[in-house]
Amino acid sequence: MRAVTALSVTVMASAGIGHAVVTGLDSGIARVDAFKDMKNRPRAGHGMNVLLVGTDGRDKITEAERRAYKLGGAPCHCTDTVMIVHISEDRERASVVSLPRDSYTEVPEHVDQNTGVRHPAHPTKLNAAYAEGGPQLTVRTVEAMTHVKVDHYVEVDFTSFMKTVDALGGVKICTPTPLKDSYTGLDLAPGPHTLGGGQALQYVRARHVDGASDLGRMQRQQRFMAALIERATSSGVLFNPMRFRDVTRAVLGSVRADNGFGTDELLDLGRAMRNFSPSSSEFTTVPIEQMGYAVKGIGSTLKWDPVKSERLFTNLRDDKPLGAHLATKATAATTVEVDPHTVQVRVENGTGTAGLGRKVDAALAATGFATTRRPLTAAHPVARTVISYDPRWDRSARSLAVAIPGSELHPTPGLGPVLRVTAGADWKGVHPVKPPQIAASEAPVVRGDEVVCSGEA
Repeated sequence: MRAVTALSVTVMASAGIGHAVVTGLDSGIARVDAFKDMKNRPRAGHGMNVLLVGTDGRDKITEAERRAYKLGGAPCHCTDTVMIVHISEDRERASVVSLPRDSYTEVPEHVDQNTGVRHPAHPTKLNAAYAEGGPQLTVRTVEAMTHVKVDHYVEVDFTSFMKTVDALGGVKICTPTPLKDSYTGLDLAPGPHTLGGGQALQYVRARHVDGASDLGRMQRQQRFMAALIERATSSGVLFNPMRFRDVTRAVLGSVRADNGFGTDELLDLGRAMRNFSPSSSEFTTVPIEQMGYAVKGIGSTLKWDPVKSERLFTNLRDDKPLGAHLATKATAATTVEVDPHTVQVRVENGTGTAGLGRKVDAALAATGFATTRRPLTAAHPVARTVISYDPRWDRSARSLAVAIPGSELHPTPGLGPVLRVTAGADWKGVHPVKPPQIAASEAPVVRGDEVVCSGEA
C-alpha cells in the first residue's frame, strides 16, 4: 500500500527536471540487490515493470504517531502490499495490478534469510516470501506466478508513505459511505476529505470497514493511488525544480530500491511522461477463483483464476491496455457496494421444505457469494427470509439484501464476518448481482480519472 510513494516519485520526475537538480537525490535511497544470481527468468516484454512492495516497517515511527494512528505491535517483516506497475513503452500509460498478500503460491527453493537453512520449494502465502527470503525471493516468486519479468524493485514503509502525503500537502479522496475501522482508527463521514500522512495511512491500511477485508482495502489503495497521482500532477510540484527536489529529499530516506533504479532512470522516464495524469493510469486486481482456499499448515488463502490471470498478465507482457479486451456482456445483474465474492454467508433453512437450504446456498454461490456450502436447519421456522449480520459488516449485508429481494435485515452485534441467511416461507429466489467495477472477479479495469474526486461531490 505504501508503494504509492514509489509511484509518486516516478510521476514527479515527469517535469523533465534538469540533471543538476536531481543528481544526488538517489543517494538517499537505500540499495538492495533484488536480482542477484537470478536464472531462468521470464522473457522481457515491452515497456517497464516495477515491483512495488509496501512493508510494515515502523522503526522510525514516533511514539505519538503510534498512539494516534494505532501502529502498535511488532512488525511482521513481511509485505503488506504487492503491486506490479507497468509503464508502457511509449510512456503514455501506467497499468497497476494489485496482488493480494494472502495469494496462494509456491516459493522457489531458497536459503532462509533468518536461519540460513536451505528450503525446497513449498506452498505458502505471497507475503511470506519476503519474510523468508527478502526482496530477491519476493521477485522470484512474483515472476514465477505471473511470468512477467520485473525490471525494477522498489520498497517503502509507513514512514515513507506519510512523508510523501504530507510533502504534497495532503491528498483528496471521496467516499460515498461512512468508513470506520476500530483497528486503524479510521473514521470518515461520507463526502470529500483531504487526508494528511497519518490519516492517509489509516485509509489504505483499513481491513475491517466491511466484510471485503483485503480486497476492499486494495480498492481503497487503488483509489488513493489515483488521487495521489492527481495531486502530484496538479499541485505544481512537477514544474518547480526546487520544490520537487525538497519533496523528493523528504521522501527517499525511507525507500529501498534495486541498484539500477536511479537518477538517469527517473530523468529518462520523466522526459517521456511530461503529460502524465490520472487518465493515463489504469488499475485492476488479479482475478480470484476461490476465496478462503484452505491449505494445510498455511490456513485460508486466495486462489487465482488461472485462465483469467494468465490473460491479464499476457496483456501486461504484450504492453496492451488492460481495459481494452474486457467483455461487455449485457446483464440484468445489479451492481452492489461490496464484491459478493468477499461476502461470507451461512445459510439456514427456516422452513419445513426439505432441501431448501441446499437450494438457497447453491443459488447464492452461483451469483458470487462465498457461502459455506454446508447449510443448516434453523432452530425455529420463519415466515420471512432474514439476513442476520454484525453491524460492522453493514455494507456487505446491504449487498446481500439486494440479491434476496424482500428479505429482512437483522443487525446482530458480535456475529462476526459471516452473515447468516435464514430462508423463510416467502423464499422466491436470488436476484443476480455484480461487484463494483474496481474489485470484480473478472478483473475489470478502471482509469485513474474515474476514481478520483470530481468537483465537490
